[in-house]
Order: sequence, then structure tokens, then C-alpha cells
Amino acid sequence: MIIVLITVSCNSKSDPVIQTPVDAKPILLSSTMITRVNQDNEFAFDLLKKTITLSGETNVFVSPLSVSIALGMAWNGANGTTKTEMETALKMSGMSVSDINDYYKIMQTSLPAIDPTTQLSIANSLWYKTGFEVKPDFKKINSDYFNAYIKELDFTKAWALDTINNWCSKKTNTLIPTIVDKIPSNAVMYLMNAVYFKGIWGKQFEKKNTSVLKFTTETGSQVDVNMMYQKDTFKYAETETAQYLDILYGNKAFSMTVILPAQNKTTTDVLNSLTADTWTNTLKLLNQREVMVYLPRFKVTNKFKLNDMLKSMGMKLAFTDFADFSNISGVPLQISEVIHKTYVTVDEEGTEAAAVTSIGIITTSMPQIPVFRVDKPFVFVIREKSTGIILFIGKMGSVEKY
Repeated sequence: MIIVLITVSCNSKSDPVIQTPVDAKPILLSSTMITRVNQDNEFAFDLLKKTITLSGETNVFVSPLSVSIALGMAWNGANGTTKTEMETALKMSGMSVSDINDYYKIMQTSLPAIDPTTQLSIANSLWYKTGFEVKPDFKKINSDYFNAYIKELDFTKAWALDTINNWCSKKTNTLIPTIVDKIPSNAVMYLMNAVYFKGIWGKQFEKKNTSVLKFTTETGSQVDVNMMYQKDTFKYAETETAQYLDILYGNKAFSMTVILPAQNKTTTDVLNSLTADTWTNTLKLLNQREVMVYLPRFKVTNKFKLNDMLKSMGMKLAFTDFADFSNISGVPLQISEVIHKTYVTVDEEGTEAAAVTSIGIITTSMPQIPVFRVDKPFVFVIREKSTGIILFIGKMGSVEKY
């Protein structure tokens, strides 16, 4: 009797069968949307290069998608040369306003749904100061196309800062707990994007194969790292510049492409060769083959103020008193700062990454153009300027037609 019960118990608690995820179905895009993807990829390479150059950081990790979406929200509020310069920085050309907004909407709705085994969330928010009048059309665009959470806040209260940062923390699964350090007195709006990604390798690295090995840094020194290892079939390619390895996540919708400079090349050489076109052509070279893969476990956190990077990419007026964001409000506005925080870990199981982009909008330092309408009694003075001596002074209580 006992033997029978044990047998039944074991059978009822058998290990679940692990099913291989069904391959993802591709996101179908129109030719216009494909063009915009290439433009966004061009922006990605340019942003990385500028950030490496201007930040001085050895390790640089950015989310061009996050920055692009946040700037896309602000772009809808821009006019004139300010808008044109933003289009230059974002590589927008030959696209209508509706095409661009449709692209952002498609990316934000399609990408998170393509792989149920991978966690991907994209969230936007618009926070504006109590009493600051935001044009209804600007709110509507950010709601309709960016699905933005729109909230009026009393920026003078201490809890306003906590409210914004709590949103940031929640949308990045606490990986990025804060984005705004303080709210200046002339701040009237924050536009924000948050991206969170957690992907499991399609072919995981076994921890027993991880060992401590040397890694040569860009300065030539050697450091110890936990080096993961596996031998399996991957998409792989070689060029004169680098080796390329494509490691898939989940149902193969997402992947990490690792680019290793050739023996006589550096990461600078690789980056200098990267454009949207060369990237597309290189991906076509990838073929399945057995590869012995050594990949270090690593973690990177970054915080960048992207003002200088974006200025160098052509977006200059937006940060000045001459900015034109008249589609946001009738009050003269400019961008005070674009803050970008990122986080990524890569280990035997997969990758977890997050990014938040915050665009601070402030009133310009230029005074409002005054209206001087002399339609009531007034005083006037005629003086010599160098000495200050008053030659004549008068008061007009009434004026006759002359």
C-alpha cells in the first residue's frame, strides 16, 4: 500500500516539460517605417559615438530608443528652426509628422508583445507644474501616440520630486530609482521615457563552465573577470574590421550582437565603420556555425547629461533662449537638460537592462516682450545723456489730435 502511494505521489509531482518557445513572427513594417528604423539606427550609432567622445567614460551604455522617444515627445512641441534642428539630430528626413508619430506608436506597441518569454516595457510620462497652461493638442499627441501618463504637479512641494522618481523606479523594476535630483524654480515640465528589458538566453551559459580569466583593457592593463563559456551553434560573421556573434534571447525576437575588433583593430575603428547601411550589410553576412564563445559577466551603470552630445548632432537652439516650443505653450520655453540613466547586467542566464531619459523644460531667461500702450496720462523727460541733466520734463494729462 505504501509503495503504491509513493509511486502515485511521484508520478503526480513529475517535473514539468520545458517547452522551447515558438519562433517569433516578424513585425511587418511599411517601406516608410523601415526607412524610419534605419534613421533611428543612424541616430543610435551617432549618439553612442558622441557620448563616448564627450563623456570620457571607458564604459558607455545608452538606450537610443529611450532618447529617441523622449525627444520625439518634445519634438511635437517644437516649431521653426528648433524643430528642424531636432529633426537633424534625430536623423528625420522625408517623413511627415503623422508618419513619425505612427512610427513611435508602432514601436511602443509592437516591441513589448513580440516575445512572451522576454520582459520588455516602454513607458512615457509628462509632468507639468500646477497652473502652467499646456496646449491641449500637445497633451493629446502625447496621449494618443506615446500613451503618456500626464499629470499636473505642484513642483514647489517636496513630494513632487518623490512622485516623479517613484514613477521612474517602478517603470524600471527599481533598477533606476531616481532620475531628477531637484526641481528648479523655473522648471515647468518634464518629459520622460523609461525602458525595461529582461531576456533569457536561448542557449544559456552553464555556471560550471565560468572561470576567472584575464581581460585586457583599452589601456593595455589586465584584470580578472568571470568569463562564461559555451560551444554551440550561433550566427557568426567575420570582416576585416571585426568578428560578429549574434546571441538570441527567448523566442529569437531579440538578440545581442557582440562585435569584437579584429586583432589589429580597436573599438574606435569599429565605431568609425558603423553606419546604418554598413550595419544592415554586416547583418546579412551572419551565418550559422559552431563557435566557442567566451563572454565575460559584466555590469554597467551610467548617467549622462546629453546636452552637449545633442548639440554636436545639430540640436542647438532647443537649449537656448531662442528655442521655439510654441506648440507646448504660449510661454517661451527651452530645454534645460536631457538626463539619461542606464543599467545593464549580463550573466549566464541572460540580460537585464533599463534606461530612463528625462527632458527638463524651463521658461526662457528672456523677458516677455512688454506692451507699452500710451493711451492714458503720462510723464516725459528730455535729458542730456552724458551728464544726466534734465532739459525738459512734462506731464500729459490729455492729448489733442495733432
